[in-house]
Amino acid sequence: MVTRAERNATSPDLGVLAGRLLFAIQRELFSTLAAQGFDDLHPRHGAVLAYIDAAGLRATELARLSGQHKQVIGTLVDELVALGYVERRPDPADRRAKLVCPTERGLAQMRAADGIMAALQERHAHRLGRDVYSAFKATLIDIVEHQRRRTLS
Repeated sequence: MVTRAERNATSPDLGVLAGRLLFAIQRELFSTLAAQGFDDLHPRHGAVLAYIDAAGLRATELARLSGQHKQVIGTLVDELVALGYVERRPDPADRRAKLVCPTERGLAQMRAADGIMAALQERHAHRLGRDVYSAFKATLIDIVEHQRRRTLS
């Protein structure tokens, strides 16, 4: 009988592969960000920072985009407010709602993270070849979106 460890070593399932990829990317991203002066961030903050725009988003939209619960996003936003990366502002479209908006430090972090992620993707595209990488990414997007639709229905 094949053990789970053996199976994961020789033929890992999609969940194991996705987890390995996520954790490896997070390690590179957050260690590089730390070296650039953003050493107070943690991978959990990515649920907000990966999706926020300069104009800001409502917490409910951040939850939808990230796939996290609204309560989790609320806690992460509180942490990021305390760290100086985001602030809550009234939504001009609905004064009862709040937008989560990046501060100047948040915008600087976003630019740094975008550069790190672009370099990471470029490295893989160069290593695999642009056509192979593009096909891989398109296929991965399809799998992710299909899985997300199944869990939302």
